[in-house]
Amino acid sequence: MGRILCIDYGRKRCGVAVTDSLQISANGLETQPAHKLMDFIKDYCRREVVELIVIGKPVQLNGEPSESMRYIAPFMKRLAREMPEMPVVMHDERFTSTIAHREMIAAGLSRSRRQEKTLADKTAAVLILTGYLESRAYLSSRQ
Repeated sequence: MGRILCIDYGRKRCGVAVTDSLQISANGLETQPAHKLMDFIKDYCRREVVELIVIGKPVQLNGEPSESMRYIAPFMKRLAREMPEMPVVMHDERFTSTIAHREMIAAGLSRSRRQEKTLADKTAAVLILTGYLESRAYLSSRQ
């Protein structure tokens, strides 16, 4: 069983998270500059067995794609072109940034530490991946 890699795609920075090899838990990896993300993914996939990439799907409250989708769609096309064998799915990322900040407060992080954008991006990626794992577990239990 391979890992699942998750990306919280941003115009400047991208949070990255990955599951353990049993796909039970999600852990954050180093936040990547958007322009270096593809190289990071390829390198990571050479070193580790990755069976799926999950990308956060920016959705408005009404269910429509948010403005951010116009930055994510070109990246997804490039990913499909450069790694055609890799399955990619999107998972709703609504409220992950807000929840990430609340989690950092609950963890007792100082205000200056909470303002580090890279930490918030990494935490959001972990939340997206955790949500994906939970939804997958729920769907499989319903069958």
